[in-house]
Amino acid sequence: MKTNKYVEDLKAKSAAELADELVATKKELFNLRFQNATNQLDNTSRIKEVRKNIARIQTVITQKTKVAE
Repeated sequence: MKTNKYVEDLKAKSAAELADELVATKKELFNLRFQNATNQLDNTSRIKEVRKNIARIQTVITQKTKVAE
């Protein structure tokens, strides 16, 4: 249920907002990987969740570009 709401929120955003969110999510993933490498990360499952969110964002961007064509 939580992911459906997240995807619906993504679909409501514009292409520029999606691009901004993608950059922010990739930065978050970088920081999580850095924390994991230095043994400071407590919740390692967050890495998997962020990776899936990146894929969701990219999917919505691709869908929007195909509709625009």
